[in-house]
Amino acid sequence: MAKVESFSLDHNKVIAPYVRLAGKEEHEKGAVIEKYDLRFLQPNKDALPTSAVHTLEHFLAIHMRDEIEGLIDISPMGCRTGFYMVAWNDHSPEEIAEALEKVLNIIIEADVIEATTAIECGNYKDHSLFAAKEYAKQVLNDGISIDPFERKVI
Repeated sequence: MAKVESFSLDHNKVIAPYVRLAGKEEHEKGAVIEKYDLRFLQPNKDALPTSAVHTLEHFLAIHMRDEIEGLIDISPMGCRTGFYMVAWNDHSPEEIAEALEKVLNIIIEADVIEATTAIECGNYKDHSLFAAKEYAKQVLNDGISIDPFERKVI
């Protein structure tokens, strides 16, 4: 049985918020896929409420695509401390962190949440722009590190 990378991470030693390359796969024909850990909150200390996670996920899914070439998906972590991002090709933690910073600023300035009708969203009533803004501010105020174990803020 294959070991799950994130279950090997000592969640007691990381220092959020940070961006971390959590996995990289290279196909025999040369295609590269990377998985990034976009950690917003300190594991086992705090968790995003579901309405904030949902709203942040909408903004990240829409706007990170404008910043990161080859973005495949952004999904919330089950522990609700951040998100996983999967993309084609090679990217640096700095590139991802800078893109995340731009999108968090978009959230802070936003007046509406995109894609929140019953047609577009499977739980359209469970959103909080206020909460998403507050967590975006918190991450930006703390600074996004490019190292999960040391504060190396971009």
